[in-house]
Amino acid sequence: MSVSFDFSETETQQNVKAMVRDFAEKNIRPNIMEWDEAQHFPVELFKQLGELGLMGVLVPEEYGGSGLGYQEYVDVIVEVARVCGSIGLSLAAHNSLCTGHILAFANEEQKQRWLPKLATAQWIGAWGLTEANTGSDALRMMTTAVEDGDDYIINGAKNWITHGKSGDIAVVMVRTGEQGSSKGISAIVVERGTPGFTAGKKENKLGMRASETTEMIFDNCRVPKANLLGNVGEGFKQAMKVLDGGRISIAALALGIAKGAFDAAVAYSKQRQQFGQPISSFQAISFKLADMATEIEAAELLIRQAADLKNRHLPMTKESAMAKYFASEVSVKVATEAVQIFGGYGYTKDFPVEKFYRDSKLCTIGEGTSEIQKIVIAREILA
Repeated sequence: MSVSFDFSETETQQNVKAMVRDFAEKNIRPNIMEWDEAQHFPVELFKQLGELGLMGVLVPEEYGGSGLGYQEYVDVIVEVARVCGSIGLSLAAHNSLCTGHILAFANEEQKQRWLPKLATAQWIGAWGLTEANTGSDALRMMTTAVEDGDDYIINGAKNWITHGKSGDIAVVMVRTGEQGSSKGISAIVVERGTPGFTAGKKENKLGMRASETTEMIFDNCRVPKANLLGNVGEGFKQAMKVLDGGRISIAALALGIAKGAFDAAVAYSKQRQQFGQPISSFQAISFKLADMATEIEAAELLIRQAADLKNRHLPMTKESAMAKYFASEVSVKVATEAVQIFGGYGYTKDFPVEKFYRDSKLCTIGEGTSEIQKIVIAREILA
C-alpha cells in the first residue's frame, strides 16, 4: 500500500508547542535537579498540567479532555522531555497507558466515571502489566483475579509501575485463565483506597528519577466486576494495542531527550573556547553535531509517520515499533555524544547533559526493549 504523508505543522500544533515550551521553561526547568536528586514525584505539577489540558491530550472534549490528535500529543511529550525526561515519562504513561486503555476499551458508563477525572488530573493514572519474573514474557504473569459473586478477588504484585504509589487509579492486567494463554488475561480497573491494594518498594533508579516507579501489591483485593474492561480474556490483546500507541509515546520521549541534549551540545560548542576558537569550528565536533542532527531528523520522521497512521486508525504496529526502536537508540547515542562534547563538564551535575544521558537509557528498555521491538518488526515484515 502506497501512503503519502504531510507533516507540515498546523496552527494548532504551533500553539500547543509554544504553550508547552513556555510552561516547561517556567515551571519545570528551575526544579529538575532538585526533583532528580530527591526522587520527588511532583504531583502538584501534574495538577497544573491537567489545568492546561495536557493530562487528557487525546481524550475527547465530552469527557473533559483536549480532543487533540497524535501529532499534537507527540509535540507535548517532546517539548516536556527536551527539558526533563522524568516529567515527560510520567505525562506519557498517564496519557497513553492508563487513560488510553480506558479510552479505547471502556464502556460508556466507565468512560463517564473515570475519564473526566483522569483528563483533568484530578486523578493520576497507573497501568500494571509487568511483574518481577515476567517482563517481556507477560503471558506467564502470576497475578490472578478469581470470581466471587459480583466481584473479582485479586492477588499478586506488579513491578516497575509508573505512579504505582501516587496513582489514584490503575488499569491492571490479571490472569483469569490458563497461564501462558493469550486468552487467559483480563484488564480490570482498581481505584486507590480499595482494601488490599497497596504500594510496595519504590525503585532507586539511574535516571527518570522524578517519575515514580513502584510495586503495586494486591492482597485479597476485592474489585467489582463492573470494573472489567471489555470481556474476560481480552486483556492481553488490549494491552498489545495500547502498547502500539505507547511505543509512539516512548519514541516521542526519546526524541525530546535527544533534542534537549543536542540543543545543549550545540550551545556549549559555540561558547567553549580551545586553542583560541570555539570547539564547534573543529571538524571532530562539527561532524558529531551533523550526525546527531541527522539521526534526530530521521527519528522524528519515523515518529510522525506512526502518529499519522494512528490518527487515521490504520495498522501501525510495525511503524510504531520502528519509531520506538530507532528513536530510543538515537536518544542514547545523542546524549552520549553530548556528554563527550562537554568533556569533563559533561560528567558533572552542573551541566544538563549528564541527566539527559541517564534518562535516555530507559527509552531502550521501557514499554518493550529494543530487542522486543526488533522481534515485532521482523514478525511484521515476514508475515
